[in-house]
Parts: sequence; C-alpha cells; structure tokens
Amino acid sequence: MSSKVLSELKYAKSHEWVRVEGDIATIGITDHAQQELTDVVFVELPAAGKKVSAGEACAVVESVKTASDIYSPVTGEVVEVNAALGQTPALVNDHPYEQGWFYKVRLQNRDDLQKLLGAQEYSQAIGQ
Repeated sequence: MSSKVLSELKYAKSHEWVRVEGDIATIGITDHAQQELTDVVFVELPAAGKKVSAGEACAVVESVKTASDIYSPVTGEVVEVNAALGQTPALVNDHPYEQGWFYKVRLQNRDDLQKLLGAQEYSQAIGQ
C-alpha cells in the first residue's frame, strides 16, 4: 500500500512531518509511519512550554504492535499539543496530516528546516 506524501510539508528521516506557518511548526507522524505502526492506541505528548531540540525524543506513540519514540524535527518551545489524541488516538491513523497532528513548536532555529527532506526525497527514502 503506498503512503500519502504531501508536497507542502518537510519530512524527517525518522518519519515525522513539519508544516510551517510563520514561526510555528506543526509536527506529526507520516502516513507511512502510521501504516507501519498499525492501530494507534495511545499517544504521550510533550507538555506545553517544554523546550525541545531537533533530534530529541519528545513524544511516544503506542500501537497494538509496538511503542515508538517520536523525535522533534526542529528546535523550539512547545506552544500547543493536540489534546484530542488523548481521547481519540486513532486520529493518527485516520488523518495523520490533519486532525492527527501531535504538537506545535515556536521555531528557535529556522536552519533546522534545511536539514529536513522535501516530499520527493522522503518518497524515495520510503521506497516510493
């Protein structure tokens, strides 16, 4: 089954996506990642106000198959978390790029974005 990859997003090799609006980066996991995890049953998110660094494990997603760390693709301060995932973790499976987002970060270093993959590069990385 092929994975959806959106052209307007940036991607980490560890399968997180980033949508940038001004100085805010919204972060979630890719369609490919949620397919590999299968049914998501729990998501542990960082607290609002927490400082995260690019490459740092800052969230956990648990599925019926496994638990996996989620790494922040950018450095900054968490300004919002998706509280809906606490009640409905399946949003990660059903809408990984929309309602299934994990958290938002106020970007500290826009250079972090240059280290991420574009849609075409990410598609190649996952063998599409």
